[in-house]
Amino acid sequence: MSDDKPKTRRPANTAFKQQRLKAWQPLLTPKSVLPTLFILGVIFAPLGAFLWHTSSSVSELVIDYTQCSKLASSTLAAPTTSIAALSAPGVSAGPNVQWKYDNNQCTLVFTLPADFPKPVFLYYRLTNFYQNHRRYVKSFDPSQLKGLTVTADTIESNCKPLGKVPGSSNNAVYYPCGLIANSMFNDTISDLVTTGNNPTTFQFSDKGIAWPADASKYVKPANFDYATNVPPPNWVKKYGPAWNASNLPDLSRNERFQVWMRTAGLPNFRKLYGRNDNADLPAGTYQMTIDDNFVVTSFGGTKSVVISTVSFLGGKNPFLGYAYVAVGSVCILLSVIFAARHLYSPRKLGDHTYLSWNHQPPPNSGNN
Repeated sequence: MSDDKPKTRRPANTAFKQQRLKAWQPLLTPKSVLPTLFILGVIFAPLGAFLWHTSSSVSELVIDYTQCSKLASSTLAAPTTSIAALSAPGVSAGPNVQWKYDNNQCTLVFTLPADFPKPVFLYYRLTNFYQNHRRYVKSFDPSQLKGLTVTADTIESNCKPLGKVPGSSNNAVYYPCGLIANSMFNDTISDLVTTGNNPTTFQFSDKGIAWPADASKYVKPANFDYATNVPPPNWVKKYGPAWNASNLPDLSRNERFQVWMRTAGLPNFRKLYGRNDNADLPAGTYQMTIDDNFVVTSFGGTKSVVISTVSFLGGKNPFLGYAYVAVGSVCILLSVIFAARHLYSPRKLGDHTYLSWNHQPPPNSGNN
């Protein structure tokens, strides 16, 4: 006879595996539910009002310049339709936007009726652009962005359909490869310049706009092969048809590229373009020039420039405050309705002590 224990599929005799752990199951009675609903409503409603008030303290100017090339003339004039929205505490006046289009540049002139306190952020906003498409999200090569040597076949596999250069005799590849890099937002937005006899410039820096965690994803190649790496198709207009020592961008320092490569989860999004942490943006009339290169009409989208401040909770987001107020109001309303129902037509409840797992029967319960 063997001394081996017989094999069994029976779980070990422990409290966890035999489901004997202690547990608590709440008893939903009117005395517990009604106060809970009311307390939640009292907490959520004021908290939502506070969040909404904090969001309202953020100053924001949004100017849609999608149709600038089609509707604007070569001289400054007010657009025929509303293209701007201004939201600032205590301000009811509009930004009074004027625009003109000349030599592939859209010039915007607008008025800020109130100061924008520092820090001031500059964004671009796109709509109907699906950066969350699976094929789009996967179209890049992380090793190439880290400056490592990658075979052409690997780049072709990871960055398809923009990996290898079609018709190349030396297996040339795009650098940086993939759909994300090729479709990078390439409108150039200038700093703000005041109008008048003594113009001053309000500058936006492109440093500190990317997440710190993104910096480790990009490294400048130590031994870059200029013969087998070429710019993506949409980069040719800015950098030319070939890379060389003078025009090769350092992606580890290009934070606007890093911001673009962090894909958005929704089709309507905004991305940070610049920031100024040192000075308030004074009220006044400003001019901004935008090189109009990024085409959005091909996918039915729009593009806007956004100048915004922040609160200690972040940018303008009134939805969170509305949601808290709505949930709090519903909780208070339900607690009132249920309380009235319980007072005017109560439902008889049973003895809860019989629900106890270790309930002991009363003495002499079996002597009948």
